[in-house]
Amino acid sequence: MTSTTTSAEAPTTDVPASWAGVVSLGLGIFAIVMSEFLPASLLPLIADDLDVSTGVAGQAVSVTALAAALAALLISVVLPHADRRRVMIGLTLLAVVSNLVVAVAPSLVVLLAARILLGVALGGFWAMATAMAAHLVHADHLGRALTVINSGVALAAITAVPVGAWLGDVWGWRPVFVLAAGVAVLALVVQAATLPHVVPTTASGLRALGSVLRSGVVLVGLVAILLVFSGHFSGFTYIRPAAESMSGIDSGAFAGLLLVFGLANVVGTVLSGPLADRAPRAGLLLFPAAVGTGLLLMFAIGSSVTGLFVAAAIWGLGFGGVPTTVLAWGARTEPTRLEQVGGVIVTVCNLAIAVGAVVGGLLVDEVSSSWPLLVGGVAAILGAVALTACGSAPRHHT
Repeated sequence: MTSTTTSAEAPTTDVPASWAGVVSLGLGIFAIVMSEFLPASLLPLIADDLDVSTGVAGQAVSVTALAAALAALLISVVLPHADRRRVMIGLTLLAVVSNLVVAVAPSLVVLLAARILLGVALGGFWAMATAMAAHLVHADHLGRALTVINSGVALAAITAVPVGAWLGDVWGWRPVFVLAAGVAVLALVVQAATLPHVVPTTASGLRALGSVLRSGVVLVGLVAILLVFSGHFSGFTYIRPAAESMSGIDSGAFAGLLLVFGLANVVGTVLSGPLADRAPRAGLLLFPAAVGTGLLLMFAIGSSVTGLFVAAAIWGLGFGGVPTTVLAWGARTEPTRLEQVGGVIVTVCNLAIAVGAVVGGLLVDEVSSSWPLLVGGVAAILGAVALTACGSAPRHHT
């Protein structure tokens, strides 16, 4: 176990890099985001078991996102003096507890309460991840470190969600969440062995948060991120009912569809780090625009199974690059307030997830199961345009 101690005020670059620590953060993101994504592959099973509609069951995603939004925004304010190593480990433990409660939940109310716990874990962990990574590697390697961490998201898409869809049909949905708890336990053990102690300063987190929120460039970027993420999750939360209604795809082929999405997601994640460092404005356009294009293509040609797979590949490539791209943009925009800018970005991402899940659920229940793809695609394209303009705007700090 490492005993290195650093200050959370300004990352240091004169200590040995700890890529094992970076990997442990990626594993934590994988475990938590996997748990967040699981309902996308299990919604029909959860809805049938708990005797609710698919749209109502989809709010397991919404409450998680809302809790994550609040946790990301406030964690550096609520815990200004806590050792960041202990915070990260504690948040991972919270994910373990959440998954175990979901696995035995007798009703939708209990399930939603457990998903709120997961939201706290997700928001807090992801908000702190960028700043924590800055203490583990040299400054000029931060983009690569973010790629490693956000690879956890891509790996969750490529393995956890397709495996969840398959195991849900074989085992039922509850044992899948027990498996998710086990993955979180593994992440916790690795974090305990690799993360250094990071001592926060006495600087006011609330004051720093206010400074970030007064930046015009940051505010424009946050609106754009809201559009991209809400568009993505409007479609992704309800991808199974949409795909089944348009093409009649069976469960095995649907797992393959998610696998293609996940493989493309990995490619996008790998490309995003170098692009964020060398051509950041190009990344701000390319990846969100690919999300919107994939959504619109799936809506347009999703009656063909081949069309579904082509659209999923484009969509997955785009979304794989979005997290690293927007977090790197935030770090460039507010380099001295990494915890705060990371927190507001994650907050907006999770608010957008909730908005996407709510709007998608309404569209599924009241209009058509394919309409979340159309609405989400338009939103993502608008977000891509706004992000590109934001990326070229001058920065103003207060």
